[in-house]
Amino acid sequence: MARGFAPGKCILFGEHAVVYGHPAVAVAIDSGVRVSVGQSEEWTLEGVPFEPSKHPHISHILNTVFEYDGPPLKMEVKSGLFSAAGLGSSAALSNAIGAALQAHINPSQPLDPIALARMGHSAEAMAQKGRASPTDTATSALGGCIVVSGQQVEGTRHVFDAELETPEGLREWSINTVDLPDSLDQARLVIGFTGEMSSTGKMVAGVAKRLEETPELQEEMDAIGRITRAGLTAMSAGNLEAVGMAMDACHEKLRLLGVSSPSLEALVEAARPHSLGAKLTGSGGGGCMIALARDPQRVAEAIEVAGGRPLISRLGAPGVRLLED
Repeated sequence: MARGFAPGKCILFGEHAVVYGHPAVAVAIDSGVRVSVGQSEEWTLEGVPFEPSKHPHISHILNTVFEYDGPPLKMEVKSGLFSAAGLGSSAALSNAIGAALQAHINPSQPLDPIALARMGHSAEAMAQKGRASPTDTATSALGGCIVVSGQQVEGTRHVFDAELETPEGLREWSINTVDLPDSLDQARLVIGFTGEMSSTGKMVAGVAKRLEETPELQEEMDAIGRITRAGLTAMSAGNLEAVGMAMDACHEKLRLLGVSSPSLEALVEAARPHSLGAKLTGSGGGGCMIALARDPQRVAEAIEVAGGRPLISRLGAPGVRLLED
């Protein structure tokens, strides 16, 4: 069987502000989605008959991207990510299934992470009715640290551009990478899942409504943009303390925008005494928070005591790849 793995992601800086033209910084994490694909006598997923309508990402990649018309396939999926928690689980699934299918159909062809990122983005857009950012799929495919913005950000290396015709018009993004210094290996990201799922679309719409009702909140959005650039500079310099301070500052601005929640606040407050910085990650309203820590196990224990489910990861894990048998 052909086996592919794609990591999840965490947004370090720039949530919500990226919708308004500011950059967002994301890193790939160690946990992700593993997919196995092999020929079979009937179509199955996880040992049961495959129902395409229930799995739009997989169906899109099979039928629209690969235009697969070969023998039935047996597909197995194992995820180490919390679902609907802001960790990019659907994007990781799209990238992993794309890698495994390519290896099954054409085993001699090397993986192209950029092509897989584009493939995953098209699957995300189809599943989300034409609205999807390339942040999750690009970070999962390329790995490392990714900066997504309307234009290239100073100090980054441009990789590719993405565009999507949405119901609101054409959206365009610049996908860039940042080389992280070895000194960042002295710390780990500790992810804390609240146990509460969150709808990105609902949270983004809520912020838009609050901005319309209270235009002064645009100052907080612009502040997130400045914090994101400061955090990116700190990461490039390997300054862990400054990265943590930027995380704390970003969380406070997101809280003022109304996207935190009591469960997120509880986990952030539990992590802060033992970490360099902590904040919610993703759209908020539930989902996950992250903390930067030199003693990740202690932070993980604090999160667990506060009612969260922790994961520990490097900052900027490798991207999509094939797994040996």
